[in-house]
This record gives sequence, structure tokens and C-alpha cells, in this order.
Amino acid sequence: MGANLIKIASVYFVVGVLFGMFMSISHKFEFASVHAHINLVGWVSLALAGFVYHVFPKAAGSALGKLHFWLHNIGLPIMMIGLVLLVSGVPGTEPIVATGGTITAIAVILFMINVLKNVSASKDQSITPNKTTSM
Repeated sequence: MGANLIKIASVYFVVGVLFGMFMSISHKFEFASVHAHINLVGWVSLALAGFVYHVFPKAAGSALGKLHFWLHNIGLPIMMIGLVLLVSGVPGTEPIVATGGTITAIAVILFMINVLKNVSASKDQSITPNKTTSM
């Protein structure tokens, strides 16, 4: 689960950078909100969630983890497509943004609940001094 989120996050990173280049080249800076959401809710948030799930496999394997994964990856593209349409002036696209945003927000809330429920320090994860021999 963690590795899959990190891989998906890297796709959002490339999309965010290329979208930023498009904005810069075309001078269409009205898409700044889309660019920011792709980078923050796509690249950064998914990468961080991937690292959390990699370090805490109990959270990754939980039903909450799986639900977070799917809802985040369904809601975010819907929200981004809707936001591009909205900023482009296409009428009636607010419900698309709201639907995708709501799905994504639910996913983030489930992630938080999952972290609070399944992420904890365990005794076997404690740091022990490195015992090396010197010559």
C-alpha cells in the first residue's frame, strides 16, 4: 500500500510540474489553484501517506487504509478535472468540484482516524545503541 501511494504521488509530482510549465508558457495563471492542489493534495499528501503506511504496516493493511487509498485516488482526479473546468468558465461544474472535494476530504479524515487508531510506537521499534567493534 505504501509503495503504491508513493508511486501514485510521483505521477502527481510530474503532472504538477508539467502543469506549472504549461501555466508559465501560456501565461494562464488562473489555474494556480489547480496547480497547488495537484502538488499538495496529490504529490505531497499521497507521498507522506505512503511513507506512513510503509513505516506502519498495520495502518496500511487496515480497512481504513484501503478505503483511504481508494477514496483519495477517486476523489482527487474528479476534483481536479472539475476545478479545471470551473476555472475555464464552464458553467455548472461546481457540483463536480464539490463531489470530488467531498470524497477527498472523507479520505483524509479516514487517514487521520487510521493513524490515530493504528499508528503507535512499539517496543520492537525502539532504538538500540549500535554495537560495533573497533580494531
